Amino acid sequence: MSASRDSSGYSQLLQAISNALPDLRNSERKVAETVLADPSFALEANVAGLARASNVSEPTVIRFCSALGFDGFSSFKLRLAQAVALGLPISQSAIGIDDTIDELTAKIFDHSINALDQARKAMDTAAVGAAVQAILASREILFVGFGASGIIAQDAQQKFALFGRPCAAPIDLHQQYIAASTSSPDTVVVAISNTGTTAAVIDVARRARERGATVIGVTGTSAPLLAECDISLIVRTDEDTDLHTPTVSRLAGLVLIDVLATSVAMALGVDHLHNLSTMKEALAQFRSNESETKTDPDIDRPAASVGRIQEEQ
Repeated sequence: MSASRDSSGYSQLLQAISNALPDLRNSERKVAETVLADPSFALEANVAGLARASNVSEPTVIRFCSALGFDGFSSFKLRLAQAVALGLPISQSAIGIDDTIDELTAKIFDHSINALDQARKAMDTAAVGAAVQAILASREILFVGFGASGIIAQDAQQKFALFGRPCAAPIDLHQQYIAASTSSPDTVVVAISNTGTTAAVIDVARRARERGATVIGVTGTSAPLLAECDISLIVRTDEDTDLHTPTVSRLAGLVLIDVLATSVAMALGVDHLHNLSTMKEALAQFRSNESETKTDPDIDRPAASVGRIQEEQ
């Protein structure tokens, strides 16, 4: 394993240490656990101090650094300083088969919170602003994606339908391609793919662009999809798919949709915000009436039963 590998453009040292735990010697693992438990302490400590805290010898600390691909303790600390400064996930201990519910809960929450913070710090807000302006200038919006990205598209369709313009998020691939093929320069297409390599999403984005639509790409990293997009929104997260399906990337994508929707709503002005508030009040009343209807024994009774009662009368 090479500690210099960094596919997202950010140091992933703490994640790399966590992933290396099973392959380290017992003594080296003690050093790794000390670093993961308190990276700030490890950053301030010298070799002797880290060795004492880990209850190992100083040569073990050097071997630990070598096992991670560093040529010494100084280069390890330099990378650690970068990781801490960037606010990368601190609690990155891998999920274990023997973890308790308490441990699983803490690990998953900590990872999700820190990953969202990482995505926030890496977000290109200028690109977000460009996406907002494109949406404001559009007459219709199309969201496309598959799998977890499709869930983000469905959530976006629900929110952006409030902005007074046609908004769609077809689930079927053919319907997505048809919608892209009938798009126009007044259309904004938001193509969502965490990997950015899903061939169908790339084809839909390319087709929409050929029709003159403005295409906004949402990916987890620089990827082929972005070559077919006018605006690139990269939502960087550390996704671990070894044991469970992608979750953090979906959470970050949903937050990005909230950012876009809120920004568009604010840009539409006070009158629009007032209309939204009025709509929500009416919806709350509608839900209240709906609840009362369901609890009314006469209204809730099937039509056939009502007919029999009339016959009996």
